[in-house]
Parts: sequence; C-alpha cells; structure tokens
Amino acid sequence: MASARWPCLILALLSGLAVSGFPRSPSRQLGKRSLPGAVVNGIEVYSTKVSCKVTSRFAHNVVTTRAVNHADTAKEVSFDVELPKTAFITNFTLTIDGVTYPGNVKEKEVAKKQYEKAVSQGKTAGLVKASGRKLEKFTVSVNVAAGSKVTFELTYEELLKRHKGKYEMYLKVQPKQLVKHFEITADIFEPQGISTLDAEASFITNDLLGSALTKSFSGKKGHVSFKPSLDQQRSCPTCADSLLKGDFIITYDVNRESPANVQIVNGYFVHFFAPQGLPVVPKNVVFVIDISGSMHGRKMEQTKDALLKILDDMREDDYLNFILFSGDVTTWKDSLVQATPENIQKAREFVRNIHDQGMTNINDGLLRGISMLNKAREEHKVPERSTSIIIMLTDGDANMGESRPEKIQENVRNAIEGKFPLYNLGFGNNLNYNFLESMALENHGLARRIYEDSDANLQLQGFYEEVANPLLTSVEVGYPENAIQDLTQNTYQHFYDGSEIVVAGRLADEDMNSFKADVKGHGAFNDLTFTEEVDMKETEEALKERDYIFGNYIERLWAYLTIEQLLEKRKNAHGEEKENLTAQALDLSLKYHFVTPLTSMVVTKPEDNENQTAIADKPGEDAEAVTPSKAYLTSYQPPLTPYYYVDGDPHFIIQAPEKDDAICFNIDEDPGTVLRLIQDPVTGLTVNGQITGEKRSSRDSQTRKTYFGKLGIANARLDFRVEVTPERITLWNGAAQSKFSWLDTVTVTQDGLSVTINRKKNMVVSFGDGVTFVVVLHQVWKKQPDHRDFLGFYVLDSRRMSTQTHGLLGQFFHPFDFEVSDIHPGSDPTKPDATMVVKNHRLTVTRGSQKDYRKDASIGTKVACWFVHDNGQGLIDGVHSDYIVPDLF
Repeated sequence: MASARWPCLILALLSGLAVSGFPRSPSRQLGKRSLPGAVVNGIEVYSTKVSCKVTSRFAHNVVTTRAVNHADTAKEVSFDVELPKTAFITNFTLTIDGVTYPGNVKEKEVAKKQYEKAVSQGKTAGLVKASGRKLEKFTVSVNVAAGSKVTFELTYEELLKRHKGKYEMYLKVQPKQLVKHFEITADIFEPQGISTLDAEASFITNDLLGSALTKSFSGKKGHVSFKPSLDQQRSCPTCADSLLKGDFIITYDVNRESPANVQIVNGYFVHFFAPQGLPVVPKNVVFVIDISGSMHGRKMEQTKDALLKILDDMREDDYLNFILFSGDVTTWKDSLVQATPENIQKAREFVRNIHDQGMTNINDGLLRGISMLNKAREEHKVPERSTSIIIMLTDGDANMGESRPEKIQENVRNAIEGKFPLYNLGFGNNLNYNFLESMALENHGLARRIYEDSDANLQLQGFYEEVANPLLTSVEVGYPENAIQDLTQNTYQHFYDGSEIVVAGRLADEDMNSFKADVKGHGAFNDLTFTEEVDMKETEEALKERDYIFGNYIERLWAYLTIEQLLEKRKNAHGEEKENLTAQALDLSLKYHFVTPLTSMVVTKPEDNENQTAIADKPGEDAEAVTPSKAYLTSYQPPLTPYYYVDGDPHFIIQAPEKDDAICFNIDEDPGTVLRLIQDPVTGLTVNGQITGEKRSSRDSQTRKTYFGKLGIANARLDFRVEVTPERITLWNGAAQSKFSWLDTVTVTQDGLSVTINRKKNMVVSFGDGVTFVVVLHQVWKKQPDHRDFLGFYVLDSRRMSTQTHGLLGQFFHPFDFEVSDIHPGSDPTKPDATMVVKNHRLTVTRGSQKDYRKDASIGTKVACWFVHDNGQGLIDGVHSDYIVPDLF
C-alpha cells in the first residue's frame, strides 16, 4: 500500500553541498575569468554522482560528492541529501585529503552517552530530519582547510513497493550551481525480467534530455544514465547558474508470466506474489467524514471534490454509505445501498450539500460505520463474497463524546473484531497522527497523512484508487512445516490490483532440494490457491548473474522487511511484548548497520584539530513516533519541527527549518504594556506577555532594556489559567487556585493538560499531544542592581493549533515563505544586509544572531537570523500596536 518511491535523494543547495557564510549570488553572465564549474565562496563542487543499484526491488544507493576549497582560508562545507522516509541509512564516510572519517551505527542511548562524553565544540555535524511528504534530509558539515579536497559518501537501502502497477524511482535534483561531473546512474536486475522501463525529467526539454539521458533494458537487466554536460546544465547559453531543478523519475515493472516468484540466495529466500487478470471482488465501503468546524473552507471543498470523483469510479456491484460526524453523527442512508447509477446520482447531490459544523466526535462516527457494515453482513444485504472497508477522514482530535484515544481504540477494536480493515486519513498537522496510525494498524489497515495543499483532493482520490480494486481477500502464504524460519508477515486481509505481496524468510535446512510455496485467498467467485514449486539448486544457479550488482541482497531485504514490521507491531504493543519487539528490531538494526528509530549513526569528524562527534537519528512521522530525530551538540538538541520563541530584550525568533534559517525582530514598547503572543479561537488557547524594564532608567532612553516580566497562558475550554512571574507560578482551575515557587520541582496533570516546573530552570506546559510551551527563568547576577529577573517563552510544538491562530508568534504557525537575495555589506561590516521578500513585502534585513536559552539560561546557544527592522513591520500582519491588549487574561 505504501507509495513506491525511488530510494534516492534530493541534491540540494550546491549539488548536495551548502557553503557557510554569505557569498554574493553568482553572476548570471559568464565573465572572462569564469571557471568550468561554479565556484561559490571559494568552494567548487566538481563531482556529484548518484549510483542506484536495484536487485529484485531491493535498492542499494550510494551518493558521492567531491569538492575543493580554492579560497586562501578554511571554509565550512555542508553535504545535504534528501532520501525517502522509508529508507534506512547504512553507511557514511567523510574523506579529507585522503583521510577517511567513518560513521558507525550504535544503539541510540549508547551513541548519546558516547557523544556526551566527547569534548566537542562547533556546529551541527550530522543530522537527519523530516522534509516534506515523502522525504527526510541528511546533513553533515565540515571545516575544509585552504586548498584541501573533501569527499562525502552516503549509502542507504530500501525495498521498493509496487504501487498502481509499477515501481517508481523518484529523484529530485537541485544543484544550484554548475557541476563539472554530474551523473545519475541506475542499474536494475530483476530475475523475472523487466517488462517496461522509462525515465523523464520535469526541468529539461525532451530535446536536451534526449542527449543527456540513456535508458535501455533487455531480459533481466535495465540501465538508466543521466549525465548532462556543463552547457546542458546552464539555464541559458551564457548563464552561470543551473537549470537542474525539479523531478527526475524512473518507472519500471517486471514480467508476470507466473503470479508468484521465489528467489533463494545463501539460505535466505524472498517470495513475490502479484496475480493478474482476476475479477475484482465487490466491496462495501463506508466513508466516515469529519465535518467539524475546522474543516471549513478549502479542506471541505477539496474533500467534497474528491468524494465526487470517487463516486464516478464506484462499480455497480459495490455498496456504499456516508457517515458524517461533528458533535453529532448523521448518515446519508440508514443502511448500505448498491452503487446503481440512480443511487450514485443521489449520492452526488448529498455530497454537494455537505456543510461543516460543530465539534469532533470520532468515536460515535466510527462505531456507527462499523455497526452498519456488520449489520449489512449479518442480514445478508450485501453479496456473500464481497469485502468490507471503512475509510475515515479527520483533521483534528476527538473533543466530543468519548475523547480518550485509548478508549476509542478499544471500542473500535472490539466492534470490528478483525473482520475488515480500517483506513484512517489525517488531514493536515493539527491532529494526533500516532493515534490514527495505531488504530488503523491494529485493525489491519493503515494511516495516511493528507497534506494541506492545492492537490489535497488528488491525494484523497489517489488513496481510494489504491484500495478500489481488491482481487483477493484473506490471503495466506504458506510453506512446508519446519522448512522455514524467521518468516516475515504472511497473512493479509486484501490483495489489491497493482500492488504486490512480499514475504521473506530463512531456510531451516539449506540442503533440501526443493519446497512448495502456497498462496491461498478468496476471489470474487471462488477460493484460489497458487502453488509455486521451488527447485533450490535451479533457483540459486539462475541468480548467479545477480552478482554484477551486489551480493547478499536477499538477506538484507529480509532484515529490512523484518525490522519494518517489528517497528509497526511495536506501536501497539505494551510491557514485555514491546520490550521483546524492541530488542529484536534493535539487534537486527545493529547487525545489518541500519539507522532506524532505535539506532543512531555516530559521525566523527575533524574540527579545529580536534575530533567532533555528532549523532544522526531517524525521525518519525509524528513528534511522538519512537524518538524524533535530532543532532546532539555540546549542550543543545535543536528540534526538527518549526519552533518559535521570544526572549531577552524582547527578541522574537521564527525558525524556518525548510530554509535552514530563521527570522528575528524586536518589539519596542514601554514597561507595563501587555502583548498578545498567541490566540487560537478554535482550541481556546491564549498567551499574553507583560513587558518590564530595568530598575533604573538609563540616561539614554533609547538604550533602555525591556523584557517579559509576566506571562499569562489560558485555555478557555479547560477553564485553566497559569500566571508566571520570575517569583512564582499561579495556576487556576476555574476558581480553584494553586501557587508554586521556582524552588519547586513538580508536575501537575489533568485531562488534556500537563505542567512541569523544573527547579530554578523552566516550566513546561503541554496541552495533550501537539501543543507544548516552555517558559525559561532568567535570574540576573545580584550585584547588577539595574537588572531584573525576566522570562523567555518558547513554542516547541504547535501542530494542534488551528489555522486561525494569530498573535505576534501565533501568526507564524501557518506555513509562510520568504526569499533572501542581494546579500551585500551593511553599515556594520560584520553584519551583511540583504533584500527579503515576505508576505508580498520587499524588506531590507540585516544578518545577526540571537540566543536560544532553553537548555542553558545563563549561556544559551547562538541562533543566526535575518533581522527585520521597525518592530517587524512588513513581516508581522498589521503593525505591532495592533497586538497590545488591556491585561494578561
């Protein structure tokens, strides 16, 4: 079911390399002194090669980038690769002037301890973080001496999954400079034989592509090469910038003379199963749709558009119904109806008239849909050999009726009883995706995030197309008893047209001559059993030529698939079972050198004549997924999701991780002024801050420092407030009041809320999964009589805040874009100026830095940012005085 994306990468910035500092943009016209390849800030990337080798759907990928520092001083160079979220990094090496510094995979906690014992200074060395829908970014940086050369090499692996009848290899190319030797090669070996192979690029005309691209396939082997010359890379004949910016896509499929294929190498086997030409099993589909108020506007229109397209694709022997849930639950019909042309027309009219309203009652909506499917089956109102599917779409968390995730899961599990799958579609980021995924997985389905974008309707429609044509139900793959060990998942509720079932395992007796593999399933009209007689020696002999690609691929494929499935099971396990699954997955991750959510890659590199160690982890889909990815620095772990804060005098910082950059601005107001930081009318959350000043007025009022001396956090839905000052913390639950001092270490919890005070350090406030704030206490040196203690405010997680959130910080919780160009010297030679285009404004900004004090309130960590002048004018909506409010609450 997962999208079969090519386990390759995005070559970002300078052909996979980013150069630190603020070099002028390269001239667009070639001058007389231009070098063959581009040199930016003294760094030339002279080679980028991507080698992708695929054997029986298992892809082994090596990305190699070489650069040289032509400058007369040391320069920092960063290597960026974006790879599929489903891929596992297996190796990384860094070579400087012939000396190689490797990366090693270790257990996450062991790696962290090793790092913390190391003496290290400087910037991020290794980092893997989520990047967009299907990708995650690997970044490593190093200081390169004048005249030195550096080589980065990253290796990662993935099992390609068949999707809508093909394997798709997806490569996003974005060098941002000319590269003398730029090459992508893909070698494919498929024992079944290759039936189709194609390649296309979105960023280059077919005429130019034709001369740079070669593709061929014959029998079991296929080859694709993309090798543009420097002239072919230029955006125009006399330009020095690159046109390589877009998607490079390879698609292929294999011959399917037999529905099954078994391959054996060195005692491990893989069994592929994808029958063709079977009639489609009729399906009974209930769509459970969230129509709460947060679905208002574009999301609701896109949902309706997708449902109308889906209705066009329904088969006449299918049955369907719609369940709508907000605070209440309504249905289109009292029971399932057949998808006759007349009923489909009535369904279209119903969908067009859907309107958003009220709260979110997920529990009752799902239970109504499950009950309807069960009743239809019990009362024989649907075909005997039909199959049932329930598809739920929601954009938020339950806040009406039963709202406890664990209780909803229990209710749904008990109602379905394993009889049919549940597919959960999560629209946007303001929801508990882990809950949706966990509930779907334990009911034999899956969860899919629908991204809030212009193509959301196509994402919804595309998901339905994946499950629209079941060919078999209750599929079981069987082998002779005692012949096979360590088998991966071998039972599936459905086999869908265009997909593929993959089972792998280890042979108990490598000396046996043959064995039989059976696949049993229920078809549209009868039960089917597909039998494959496997001749061991014949199979091994036939696969000898696969050595021209890479060796023990079936064993690694088995390990990859086993780890993937253990991690999925782990999401719904508890206690001893979870410990056992974790131990198994960890052992395999370490043995096969995979960076998984349980392991980290320790990268040790030279830095100012000392070795610096950093750790790269694998991120999850949700912030709570196993462990979010992070790079461990000296005393600081930067988050991978956007974060926002205000601290100091007061400095507002907006981090933009997709840009690997930040924006900052100050607000200059008198002491006593209260500013609106966050206001969300949907969740009921509000955060305001009151400004305080130095104890004595400075002679020059222009230099007087101001800070936040009081913060108020309120949740109207929970009737909860907390007032924070440098002296005390006061909590109100309705009229009931609790007071704490900064000398306490205490955690206060209630439904939907957690407050933790860490003695003389900070206070963490969480409203369920998806909203977390941190208040940092700054206590000044007592011998500085002019200064006051003050507070910093940090937003660590804002995923569940609605799109209506506003305020000086809250307005930036929504996606926004900015571009920085024309970097040039400013009035301060150490702080360059630039032009920023943001929110349809063209602003002059200055490069500077602020401090992040979350981990250490006395020293802090420097954060580079573009400073917007005049109280953030042009960046913030309106003017800063619009955010002044009369009081803290």
